[in-house]
Amino acid sequence: MTDDQQLIEGTESRLDPDSALRNERREFFKAALGAAAVTAAGAGALSIATSASAATIADNDMGNFLLQLEYLAAQYYSFAVTGAGLAAAQLTGVGTAGAATGARQVTFTDPLVAQYAKEIAQDLAGHVSFLRTTLGTDGATAQPAIDLGTTATGAFSRLAAAATIVATGASFDPYASDENFLLGAFMFEDVIVTAYTGATSTISDKTLLGSLLGILSSHAHHTAVIRSLLYAKGVATPALRTYADKISDVRDALDNSTVEDDQGISSTTVSGNILSNVVPAGPDGLAYGRTSGAVLNVLYLNSAAVSSGGFFTAGLNGTVKVSTAN
Repeated sequence: MTDDQQLIEGTESRLDPDSALRNERREFFKAALGAAAVTAAGAGALSIATSASAATIADNDMGNFLLQLEYLAAQYYSFAVTGAGLAAAQLTGVGTAGAATGARQVTFTDPLVAQYAKEIAQDLAGHVSFLRTTLGTDGATAQPAIDLGTTATGAFSRLAAAATIVATGASFDPYASDENFLLGAFMFEDVIVTAYTGATSTISDKTLLGSLLGILSSHAHHTAVIRSLLYAKGVATPALRTYADKISDVRDALDNSTVEDDQGISSTTVSGNILSNVVPAGPDGLAYGRTSGAVLNVLYLNSAAVSSGGFFTAGLNGTVKVSTAN
């Protein structure tokens, strides 16, 4: 592993209720991701139940939005496990087709990480197939262009730099080691769970809703595996927990939540007891959701209202493609 792929030491609290510190962190991420990427203005983007923009999204449009996210996740795991992406027949559809570029196979050294990655890759390929079948040959959107590369200007590297995993302008390679692979997965796994959680409140067709809840449950298991592995490996390598926390902070800054809902994985102390933080839940034990716009703020790496960027260099196919102006 090269120097810029090494996990370096650092410390940062997982939860910080102090607004002054929160604003300082936003200013840091603004510099790290670019002036347009993070702003400190605007209301929170996580109130799904009261979001007018979420409520007006048609079922099929929301289904296609989620399909775009499945392309991202499925391609990452497929390349990491097999060295190849999804079958070409699974990528066609409405809109401008694009390639998933820059990914490669991971040489896993931990057999547990390898087994989990293979299982998740299979699940995600199934999600893509199911959603495409459900939406129909005339309704399913094509895979858009997806950046899975390791260049210094790519999505993984920019997010890693903002989280101080690598220096600004350096490359982060999520395929270089088991640990880097887990950090790469952590960058979007939690976000996809919040996307499905948010989407469920907008779906009117009960059959489709039931199916999406099934996919949500699958993704929740996946992200729990990733969070658990990072937490466990963080015993020997504390930087893994630290950087997962900082990735969470970047996501929180991008979607401009007024409440710090996005959570890292470091231990917390409750009533004198040290607890893990595998489940990013609130005091009521409930996980939260994001609107489609807030999801795209994170995946585009931009807190402004834009239609492309980050992992989706040419934007999404379908009608749901613009992030929220925060």
